[in-house]
Amino acid sequence: MSDWQQDKKKMLDRLRRIEGQVRGVIGMIEQEDDCERVVQQFAATRKAMDRAFFELMSCVTKRELAELGIKHAKAHARLDAVTALLSRYG
Repeated sequence: MSDWQQDKKKMLDRLRRIEGQVRGVIGMIEQEDDCERVVQQFAATRKAMDRAFFELMSCVTKRELAELGIKHAKAHARLDAVTALLSRYG
Protein backbone atom coordinates (compact mmCIF):
# COMPACT_ATOMS: atom_id res chain seq x y z
CA MET A 1 0.00 0.00 0.00
CA SER A 2 1.39 3.42 -0.95
CA ASP A 3 2.12 6.16 1.57
CA TRP A 4 -0.85 8.13 0.23
CA GLN A 5 -3.19 5.14 0.59
CA GLN A 6 -2.04 4.62 4.18
CA ASP A 7 -2.40 8.34 4.96
CA LYS A 8 -5.82 8.40 3.31
CA LYS A 9 -7.04 5.42 5.35
CA LYS A 10 -5.78 6.98 8.60
CA MET A 11 -7.42 10.32 7.71
CA LEU A 12 -10.76 8.69 6.91
CA ASP A 13 -10.63 6.67 10.14
CA ARG A 14 -9.86 9.85 12.09
CA LEU A 15 -12.72 11.73 10.42
CA ARG A 16 -15.14 8.90 11.17
CA ARG A 17 -14.17 9.06 14.85
CA ILE A 18 -14.71 12.83 14.79
CA GLU A 19 -18.08 12.28 13.14
CA GLY A 20 -18.97 10.02 16.07
CA GLN A 21 -17.86 12.72 18.51
CA VAL A 22 -20.06 15.29 16.76
CA ARG A 23 -23.03 12.90 16.93
CA GLY A 24 -22.29 12.50 20.63
CA VAL A 25 -22.33 16.26 21.18
CA ILE A 26 -25.61 16.52 19.28
CA GLY A 27 -27.07 13.81 21.51
CA MET A 28 -25.84 15.57 24.64
CA ILE A 29 -27.48 18.80 23.56
CA GLU A 30 -30.72 17.05 22.61
CA GLN A 31 -30.78 15.41 26.05
CA GLU A 32 -29.95 18.74 27.70
CA ASP A 33 -26.84 17.30 29.30
CA ASP A 34 -24.74 19.37 31.71
CA CYS A 35 -23.27 22.38 29.87
CA GLU A 36 -19.76 21.80 31.19
CA ARG A 37 -19.75 18.23 29.86
CA VAL A 38 -20.99 19.46 26.48
CA VAL A 39 -18.26 22.10 26.39
CA GLN A 40 -15.64 19.46 27.23
CA GLN A 41 -16.83 17.33 24.33
CA PHE A 42 -16.85 20.37 22.04
CA ALA A 43 -13.24 21.07 23.00
CA ALA A 44 -12.22 17.44 22.39
CA THR A 45 -13.95 17.45 19.01
CA ARG A 46 -12.33 20.74 18.02
CA LYS A 47 -8.91 19.42 19.04
CA ALA A 48 -9.49 16.27 16.98
CA MET A 49 -10.40 18.42 13.95
CA ASP A 50 -7.27 20.50 14.46
CA ARG A 51 -5.14 17.35 14.53
CA ALA A 52 -6.79 16.08 11.36
CA PHE A 53 -6.11 19.42 9.69
CA PHE A 54 -2.43 19.40 10.70
CA GLU A 55 -2.03 15.81 9.49
CA LEU A 56 -3.63 16.68 6.16
CA MET A 57 -1.39 19.72 5.72
CA SER A 58 1.64 17.55 6.47
CA CYS A 59 0.52 15.06 3.85
CA VAL A 60 0.00 17.85 1.29
CA THR A 61 3.44 19.27 2.07
CA LYS A 62 5.09 15.85 1.68
CA ARG A 63 3.39 15.37 -1.67
CA GLU A 64 4.51 18.81 -2.83
CA LEU A 65 8.08 18.07 -1.75
CA ALA A 66 7.96 14.76 -3.62
CA GLU A 67 6.77 16.53 -6.78
CA LEU A 68 9.78 18.82 -6.45
CA GLY A 69 11.99 15.76 -6.21
CA ILE A 70 12.69 16.17 -2.50
CA LYS A 71 12.29 12.74 -0.93
CA HIS A 72 14.79 13.13 1.84
CA ALA A 73 13.82 11.06 4.90
CA LYS A 74 15.28 13.70 7.22
CA ALA A 75 12.98 16.38 5.75
CA HIS A 76 9.97 14.11 6.25
CA ALA A 77 11.03 13.35 9.81
CA ARG A 78 11.32 17.07 10.58
CA LEU A 79 7.91 17.68 9.04
CA ASP A 80 6.46 14.89 11.20
CA ALA A 81 8.03 16.51 14.28
CA VAL A 82 6.54 19.90 13.43
CA THR A 83 3.16 18.31 12.80
CA ALA A 84 3.31 16.59 16.19
CA LEU A 85 4.11 19.91 17.87
CA LEU A 86 1.23 21.64 16.11
CA SER A 87 -1.11 18.80 17.03
CA ARG A 88 -0.09 19.03 20.66
CA TYR A 89 0.08 22.80 21.14
CA GLY A 90 -1.49 24.35 18.04
